[in-house]
Amino acid sequence: MRGSIQSLVPKGQKRMLTLFTTAKPFRGDDLTRQRNALHSWTLLHPDCEVILFGDVPGGREVAAELGIRHVPDVLRSEYGSVRLDDMFARAQEMARHNLLCYANCDIIFLDSFAREVAAAADCSKTFLMIGQRWDTPIEGPINFAEPSWQMHLREEALRAGKMHSQAAVDYFVFSRGLYSQMPPFVIGRVYWDHWLVWRARSMGAPVVDATADVLAIHQNHDHSYHPAGLEGLRIDAESKRNRALAGGQWHLYTIEHATHRLIDGRVEDKPRRWHVPFTFFLGTYASQAWYWILKSTFKLRHALGLHRSTIVSADERARTVLDE
Repeated sequence: MRGSIQSLVPKGQKRMLTLFTTAKPFRGDDLTRQRNALHSWTLLHPDCEVILFGDVPGGREVAAELGIRHVPDVLRSEYGSVRLDDMFARAQEMARHNLLCYANCDIIFLDSFAREVAAAADCSKTFLMIGQRWDTPIEGPINFAEPSWQMHLREEALRAGKMHSQAAVDYFVFSRGLYSQMPPFVIGRVYWDHWLVWRARSMGAPVVDATADVLAIHQNHDHSYHPAGLEGLRIDAESKRNRALAGGQWHLYTIEHATHRLIDGRVEDKPRRWHVPFTFFLGTYASQAWYWILKSTFKLRHALGLHRSTIVSADERARTVLDE
């Protein structure tokens, strides 16, 4: 097929997967969502391995119930957040398989995910596979004993769900060793996911966007676990430190920066795959350029009376006239 990349590893080779994650305390709705996600992972293939990191309340019991591996001791920040570098290092060290997947503990995968991972792995010995998620309102536990649960869940996601933007990355399938070194990011805050995409590209590894084939179902939830909600997660001390550890905006890539895409089970070159989107450049420098313009024209603007107080007053007068 023209545009697809040649496999660098033997076709048909057995490719099994180790999935790993960490979780919030298994209570209330979080218990339901996280149990739904973990249970779906155990059904991907009989040989798939699932590892749950962290000693949160209820974790040991859910792991025992689902027959997954539980690793309670994991490094945490001084605020109590799980350290990403420790979790990734230990997962790559202890995993039974050479293909690994970190996913947030509210993502449900259907059984086709194992085949889609195998297809992406055929593109290179070293690779990263990511994709957009489907935000879906799911209430209550899923009945996995029902033979048609996957069909019903797929229909519900496509009917009531909404594809999230390319800015959020909720799962990372990668070859063992890709992330041998990592800054001490923390989970539950922003920026680390974008750094993971940048890191793969900086190493020359194919980054495969699997959105077209993978239906990654994200169970909708609030962010009440942070005192300031979602906005607090983006601007608190740990998020700011994550951003500093990432090395700034140039090291924050999204799904838009993928070099390849998975479509109908085949990995193809993504058009303009080495192009860094203009929106990334704009987001990086627009605020800096605007600040420079304001600073360099400060004296001129004040000489002309174009400072903030006069602009606000003029705006208020205009609104008063319009209201009259």
